[in-house]
Amino acid sequence: MTNLFKNALVQLQNIEKYLNISADILEQLKQPQRILEAAIPIRMDDGRIKVFTGYRVQYNNARGPFKGGIRFHPQTNLNEVKALSFWMAIKTAVVDIPLGGGKGGITVDPKKLSVYELERLSRGYIRAFKDFIGPNLDIPAPDVNTNPQIMAWMADEYNQLKGDGNLGVVTGKPLAYGGSLGRTEATGLGGFYIFSDLAKKLKLNPKKSTIAIQGFGNVGYYIAKYLHQAGWRIVAVSDSQGGIFDKKLKGMDPDNLIKQKKEKGFKNGCYCIGSVCDCKNYPSISNQEILELPVDIIVPAALENAVNEKNVNKIKAKIILEMANGGVSPLAEKKLLKKKKIIVPDVLANAGGVTVSYFEWLQNQQNQYWTEKEVNQKLGQIMQHAFTDIWQIQQDEQVDLRTASFILAVQRIVDSMKAKQ
Repeated sequence: MTNLFKNALVQLQNIEKYLNISADILEQLKQPQRILEAAIPIRMDDGRIKVFTGYRVQYNNARGPFKGGIRFHPQTNLNEVKALSFWMAIKTAVVDIPLGGGKGGITVDPKKLSVYELERLSRGYIRAFKDFIGPNLDIPAPDVNTNPQIMAWMADEYNQLKGDGNLGVVTGKPLAYGGSLGRTEATGLGGFYIFSDLAKKLKLNPKKSTIAIQGFGNVGYYIAKYLHQAGWRIVAVSDSQGGIFDKKLKGMDPDNLIKQKKEKGFKNGCYCIGSVCDCKNYPSISNQEILELPVDIIVPAALENAVNEKNVNKIKAKIILEMANGGVSPLAEKKLLKKKKIIVPDVLANAGGVTVSYFEWLQNQQNQYWTEKEVNQKLGQIMQHAFTDIWQIQQDEQVDLRTASFILAVQRIVDSMKAKQ
C-alpha cells in the first residue's frame, strides 16, 4: 500500500532549495504536532459491540486553529490521515485564511451501517476526541463519505458534552443547524474558479476542449455542473461503480446524470445507491480507463493516487486538475511534467471547501449569516487571488504550479512560526 505521508514529505523536500528555512523549523514541519488514535466501541443493531479505529492528526496551528475534514472509509489509516493533515496546513496557507491543518477519519465502510449505527459512530468519534477539538482549537468538517447530517450529529454531541452551545466546533453543517449557504458546492465551485483563470492564461476554447471527470460525488458533480454551464464539454464521468463515455464528444449534462443516479434512493439517507452507470445513453467505461481517454483535461475527483506509476504513461490529457487530495503521485507527476503536462495541484484546486468552511466558522462566531451570493463572491475573490500569487511565483521561479503553491504556503507557515519564537 502506498504511504501517502512519504509522498507528502517528498513534496516538502522539493521546495527546500527555494526557501531559506532553518534546519530547526524544517524538522518541525516534517512531523505533525499531535497524533491521536482511539478505539471507538459502538453498539450494533444486533446488540453486539464492535470497535472501530478513529484518528485525528493535528499537523500545524502556527496560522490559526487546526482545520480539516473527517473521512469514513475502509482504507483510512494513520499515514493517510497524516498526509491529509499536512496538505490541509498547506491548503489553508495557499488561500491565506487564518487556520492551520488537521485531519481525521475512521476505518469503516459506512455504507454497511444502518442509519442508527452511523449516528452512534459519528457521536462516538466526538466522545473519543472531545478534549482535543473546539471552535478555537481544532475544527472538523466533512470529507469522503461524511456529510452535513453527520456533522450535525457531531456538533450536537460535542455541545451536549461540553455544554457551551458553540456551533463553530464543526463546519459543513446543515443550514438549519448553523451551516453556511454555498458550502455544499464550495469545493467544486472553487475548482471551477481556478480552472477558469488557468484557461484564460492558456487561451483555451471551451467548445474545442474535452473533459473527463473521475469521481461524481459532491466535488465531481459540482465542478462538472459549473464547467458545463460555462460551455465546457464533459465527455466522461465515473463514480465508485464505474463510468460512462460520450463517444460522440458532444458533452453530457451533469444535472441529468445526477438525477438518474439519485433515482434509486439513498442508503441510510446518506449514500447514493445509484450510479452514473445507470445512465443507459452512454457506453460504460472503467474508473481506470476514464483517466486514459484522449481528452484535453482530466479531473481526478475521487481518491488519492489515481494517477500513478502504473498508468502515467497512458495519460493523454494535457491538463490534470487535481480535485482529489493526492490525486497524482510524486513519481507520476515527475514524468508528466517532463512531458510538459500542466498539473493544477490539490492544495490550490480544491481549497474552496476549506475556504467556505472558514466562512461558516466566522458566521457561527459572529452569529451573522451571509447570502449565497456574498459567499460565492468572497470565495471567488480568495481563489482568484491565490491563483494570481501562485502563477506569479511559477513565472518568476520557472517552476510547476505545485512547487509554486508550496513555496507560497510554506513561507507563510514559516513566517508565522518564526513570529512566535
